[in-house]
Amino acid sequence: MKKHLFKSIAKLNKHLLPSFSKKQLDLSKANKLQMAIIGWRAYITKNALD
Repeated sequence: MKKHLFKSIAKLNKHLLPSFSKKQLDLSKANKLQMAIIGWRAYITKNALD
């Protein structure tokens, strides 16, 4: 159940949130909002893959 929820959220993230890797964002120049989005996407992806 939990894994299914994270997979659903990951699909939403893919469509709604920007992909900073495609934009080649330098992490040292990212602002706090961009860092929060990166962290959120990483957390969801980690839990969806477990």
